[in-house]
Amino acid sequence: MLEMTTAPDRSSDTRPVAAAASMVGAMAIIGFIDIYVAILAQTISVWQFFAVRLVLALPLILGASWLGWGRVWPRRFGAVAFRSMLIALGMTFYFGALAFMPIAMALAGLFTAPIFVLLFTAYGLRQRIGPWRILAVALGFLGILVVLGPSGGALGWIIVLPVCGGVLYAAGVVATRALCEGESTLTLLLGIFVGQTVLSLCALALLAATGVEVGAGGMAFLTRGWVWPITDLLPYLVLQAVGSVLGVGLLNRAYQIGEASHVTVFEYSVMVFGPFFGWWLLGQQITPVQVVGVVLIVVAGLIIAVRSQRGA
Repeated sequence: MLEMTTAPDRSSDTRPVAAAASMVGAMAIIGFIDIYVAILAQTISVWQFFAVRLVLALPLILGASWLGWGRVWPRRFGAVAFRSMLIALGMTFYFGALAFMPIAMALAGLFTAPIFVLLFTAYGLRQRIGPWRILAVALGFLGILVVLGPSGGALGWIIVLPVCGGVLYAAGVVATRALCEGESTLTLLLGIFVGQTVLSLCALALLAATGVEVGAGGMAFLTRGWVWPITDLLPYLVLQAVGSVLGVGLLNRAYQIGEASHVTVFEYSVMVFGPFFGWWLLGQQITPVQVVGVVLIVVAGLIIAVRSQRGA
């Protein structure tokens, strides 16, 4: 799904093995770095996390542009800004959810985005969808109920956070395809980081002005103000910055040298890497029932990807 955050140039040089390796590498990096958001959530807020990550990632992005890997200034500023805010909001919901639930559940909610993209395309853009993709929507929503349902009583309204992330991410995907053709990967990546930082500065100012009481547990990740010093967290923050840039770079490379329908299959490997690293390094558990739900969501996404590619 994360290929939707880029608008890569296509190459006639198709190398399926290299493309698959690049995508699996990208998903391994993303699955690894995302589990440590739960560590950051114990000390700082999601708002401070986004702001500090931009400061750390900006030199990397500018350096990549200087090396000739893409431009950073957008061709269509308004379109990129609109798209960036949609995805920034979606990823805020996703990262916020990581403070409350295992990464497997958060990823399951976020990876419903292809389902919502299909619905937005069908009802918003009036494009016809066939029976296979209708079946995929049904399977995907069944998977959501299976993964998120058993813990709904314990998590309450928090359970909707990753799904809201998927909805907003899907809106950003539609905006990417409709408005941001020809924009470089670095432009779109920096746009998301800047969008998240703008949201963060507004949230931090609001928290400071209203004096909102810091909540307990995961809620503090959303209600905490600026914390200083954060020296102990710098390794995790640097990991996030470097991992985000490297992961998206590999992801974009995969789509440049491989066919989309082939590469998309390997993108779902993050549904293996994320839960595995969460279990191995942080002791996060996933039940057999939730595994079934994850499989349903993955199958739904693969059906949509393959049928959409054939339709195109």
